[in-house]
Amino acid sequence: MTSTSSETRPFRVADLGTLVVLAWSGEAPDGDMPYLLAYTLGDAADGPEAASAAVERLLTDNGLPVGGDVVDGASRPSLPITMLVESGQAVLNMPQLNAQCVPPPEWLAAVGERGFAYLVFTTRPWPEAEPGKPVTPEALAEFAGAEETLTAAAHIVLPARSLRG
Repeated sequence: MTSTSSETRPFRVADLGTLVVLAWSGEAPDGDMPYLLAYTLGDAADGPEAASAAVERLLTDNGLPVGGDVVDGASRPSLPITMLVESGQAVLNMPQLNAQCVPPPEWLAAVGERGFAYLVFTTRPWPEAEPGKPVTPEALAEFAGAEETLTAAAHIVLPARSLRG
């Protein structure tokens, strides 16, 4: 007789494939809004579906609902994801994971004004948007604004922290 194990496989960061964080700012009624988009290229060893499943597991294991309500990091001090903005960089910290990007000056100004950024951490792979390759504003708007991207994402308002306090 054969039995299947109900044990879940331990989370491995490598299952995510290449994780990319992209920063931009956009107009809002009350000024510029700083956004972060985190996504996988889908290049994990087991393919894009496995990478997508790994991102979803990372998010849900950390209490970040995929496709759910916006999580307000300011009202949840124990939130397991933080954003450090220091020396012209934005760094996302989660258990088992750190990811960083160099945001444009207008993003840094907007996060400095608001004290937070809006993070869309999607399970939807975006293999065309590789690190080091420019992303056109049109391509970013098409991917980041797509219903498939938004419904497959955790949405988090992340307070900006710095080493200075």
